[in-house]
Amino acid sequence: MIKILIPAGAVLVLLTILTLLLVPRVLKNQSGQTGPVTVKYWGFDDELQIKPLVDEFEKTNPSIKVEYSRQVPTNYRTRVQTQIREGVGPDVFKIHNSWTTMFTGDLYPAPSDIFSLVDYQSNFFPVVGDSFISNEKIYGVPDAIDGLALYYNEDILSGAGLSIPKTWQEFIDAANKVTVKDPSTGAIKTAGAALGSTANIDHWSDILGLLLLQQPGVNLEKPGSNEAAEVLTFYTGFIIDPRKKVWDTTLPNSTSLFAQGSLAFYFGPSIEAARFKQANPNLKFNIAPVPQLPGRKVAWGSFWGESVAFRSKYPKEAWTFVKFLSTKEQEKQKAMATDPLLSIFVSQGPFYKSWFLSGGTQDVGLNDEMIKIWEDAINSVLAGTSPLPALQNAGGKIKAVMDKYTAVPTPTPKK
Repeated sequence: MIKILIPAGAVLVLLTILTLLLVPRVLKNQSGQTGPVTVKYWGFDDELQIKPLVDEFEKTNPSIKVEYSRQVPTNYRTRVQTQIREGVGPDVFKIHNSWTTMFTGDLYPAPSDIFSLVDYQSNFFPVVGDSFISNEKIYGVPDAIDGLALYYNEDILSGAGLSIPKTWQEFIDAANKVTVKDPSTGAIKTAGAALGSTANIDHWSDILGLLLLQQPGVNLEKPGSNEAAEVLTFYTGFIIDPRKKVWDTTLPNSTSLFAQGSLAFYFGPSIEAARFKQANPNLKFNIAPVPQLPGRKVAWGSFWGESVAFRSKYPKEAWTFVKFLSTKEQEKQKAMATDPLLSIFVSQGPFYKSWFLSGGTQDVGLNDEMIKIWEDAINSVLAGTSPLPALQNAGGKIKAVMDKYTAVPTPTPKK
């Protein structure tokens, strides 16, 4: 048998050539692509609004491309969560600040070299950390700061010689003074404030959440207490208490009534300002901080942010994009702070609190189910049930909803 001897050096050269030829093919097959990675981003804004941001980001980060997909709010939470778990969803997506509990296990925490805990807590209001930090890991970044503020009709207040109420007692007194009723029927013609019911008051669950968080001694997960009953009595009293009746279940929707100029006080988020201007350019209104109880300072925060999916193939690149978006939103917040009309929403930032009564999320989950429980409690009080029994009946339902949406602990991401 003839043996062919190959020098060791030739073997090394041959192996090197084979490595250069085969490794790129292997890498291409594993990643599915060569060149820049593509980060999928789901949001609610129009594509034309997002495109300049994406262009700017890609210019400074040429190794990352962003593919934007505009979503509709209806069933968004269930849709995005299902697709994330199936591994076909977005890398970066919009998340409400109250959803972190429901998304435990679906979120990839921010790498410390992109967002350090110390910098994050120093750059954002406390409610942001309360919403998006768990076990010292960061799971989301706000795209703006928002919540409830007190809208008031300037003509109505000036006509009555009233100043802006700062406490709830001042609010009650002012709302009573400006309420106009038909002398023959008692029907409300000009409403003092939109509080007391559910069906015809926009943002009622946020208003109730504000009152519950302001009230000392209230445990929102165990509401069967005298302190929580006092809140329900206070809220429904704007309809059923003859001493402070300024609203009625037969009145038009609160937003439309304020836009018409027939409502003195209205609670709402920042987006309503633009809507009122569009609906009635002649409406003279302004915005003030929400009333407070003596010795306390609590406002209601409800806002959206961006998170990264746990199953993202490119979590580092996705968080790099989120970091970029956060710097742009901080610039917008600084501009908002100088706006005479909208600055209130920023000035309340240090004492915003939040819970699972955020209206308008359409989450078919924790907020919607919790809101339904409190809606039933309010309606039962309006129908004649005492507040404490109504809340004691709600306690078990609240626990069931909390248990239903308490997810498993977040798994540790693979290195």
